[in-house]
Amino acid sequence: MLTPIAYGLAIVLVVLVLIIGLRFLLAPRAAAAGYGVPAKEHGDSAYLTIKGLRDFTYGVLGAALLAFSSAHAVGWYMLVVAIAPLGDTLIVLRHGGTKATAFGIHFATAVMVLISAALLFAV
Repeated sequence: MLTPIAYGLAIVLVVLVLIIGLRFLLAPRAAAAGYGVPAKEHGDSAYLTIKGLRDFTYGVLGAALLAFSSAHAVGWYMLVVAIAPLGDTLIVLRHGGTKATAFGIHFATAVMVLISAALLFAV
């Protein structure tokens, strides 16, 4: 019973990261607003593209690990990747974003990723 839950949560998280990455690549300003720190109108959009590429790459790596590796390896991936939403929490807080966005989106995501890691280690 634990295996489908562990893999199901991991799949959902990987798909969401792929979607977030694609959104930053295709609609960077809207994605930045959803992230919690809106982009400046005439700012350097390269940084938004970097964020999109980072998230999309994390998603592709997660998908590859899910497809070709063990639950233990995916658990380590989730543990390491949890650094990103934890960092995003701090970025939103330091750059004028709301606490609701920082904790309700980014910190909550980090917690879900860590739960996924724990479930995958338990499989």
